[in-house]
This record gives sequence, structure tokens and C-alpha cells, in this order.
Amino acid sequence: MLSKKQLFTRGMLDVAPHMLSVIPFGIICGAIGIELGFNPYLVYGMSIIIFGGASQIVFLQLISGGASSLIAATSVGVINSRHLLYGAVLSEYLEKLSFIKKLLISYLVVDQGFAESNKFFKKNKSEQYLHYHLIGTGSTLWVCWQISTLAGIILGSFVPEELGLKFAIPLTFIAIIVQDLKKIDHVIVMLVCGISSLLFFDAPFKSYIIISPIVALFAAALLLRFKK
Repeated sequence: MLSKKQLFTRGMLDVAPHMLSVIPFGIICGAIGIELGFNPYLVYGMSIIIFGGASQIVFLQLISGGASSLIAATSVGVINSRHLLYGAVLSEYLEKLSFIKKLLISYLVVDQGFAESNKFFKKNKSEQYLHYHLIGTGSTLWVCWQISTLAGIILGSFVPEELGLKFAIPLTFIAIIVQDLKKIDHVIVMLVCGISSLLFFDAPFKSYIIISPIVALFAAALLLRFKK
């Protein structure tokens, strides 16, 4: 039986390799915020409140592009909705914890931390304090993310405007989806989403960002039904 400290340390070590991608991403998020003209305090505060790379970039891009705060907040909610699935998967290991503890831990659950902790939980179900592994992964990611975002904010303040960092936004998302280009059904859904965003681009309040993924979800549902 591992102690709380040992589980926390194990979580830190398990998630450490992911820092190779998390730190550059955090630097890009901070730098893009400055490049888009936002106050450094606002960019850093957003990093603490939202604590999610892709959703932070989308939020900044939408606000800077004139979208309403409602559309921006809804978009972040849609992007982060995958965390509902994370919570459902982890619930069986955390059911004995109080609601307050679950709420606090949920703030630290992000993609890489969930992946490592879920893998550890499956192999060590008999451990009494499993949640300390999740706290270890989440805390490590949180600290590295905040430091790298701050570094990006400082870097963005010195990058000449003509060299801009806006190009990093599409590059970042291309890097995220490139693995899915190997599957034809994923490519079809992406094309449907892209075409829908063009068709509904003039929708009020920049709501095309919400409409297009909804249309793509319907397309994905139809594809799944067809495959069955």
C-alpha cells in the first residue's frame, strides 16, 4: 500500500514526459494573447481560470474577432465538454470523497493528467488514496502551465509586430488533429465542419463557431449508424 506522498510523487513522475508538449503550448498561449492586443494581467488571469490550452486560444481568438462574450464562453464550454467524460470515468475511483474534494480535484483534471491517472488507477485499484496520484499529475501540469504562460506573455511583449505570432494558432490546431487525418470518417466530419463554418460564417454573434460543430456532430452520428 503506497502512502499519500508516494502516490503524489508517482503522479508527478508519470506526467513529467508530457511537459515536452505542455510547456511550448503554454508559451504560445501567453504570447498569442499579447499579440492579439490583450492586457497581460487578463491573459494570465484567464490561464488560471480556464486552465485549458485549446479553449484559451479559441476564447482569445473569438473575443479579438468581435464575437460576443456569450458565444466565446459557450465555445469554451463546448471544447471542454470532454471533461464530463473524464469525470464519469474517474467517478468510480473517487466515489468515497466528499463533494468539496471532488470539486477541487476536478479543477486539476486535464487531458494528460487524466490519461496517466486513469492508466494508473486501472492497475492499482486496491490503493486507498488513489486521488493523490491525480492531484500529483494535475498539480504538476498546473504549475508548468502557469510558468510557461507567463514566459509566453513576457516573450510576446518583445516580439516585433511584423513577425507576429498569429500564425501559431492554425499551426497549433493542425498539430492537434493531424493524427485523425489517417481515418476517412474523421476527415469527412472535419470537412463537414469546415464547409458548415463557411456557409454559416455570417450568422449573428459569430455563432458559426457553435453551429458548425453541431452540424458535424450530426454527420458523425450518421456515419456511425451507417458503419453499424
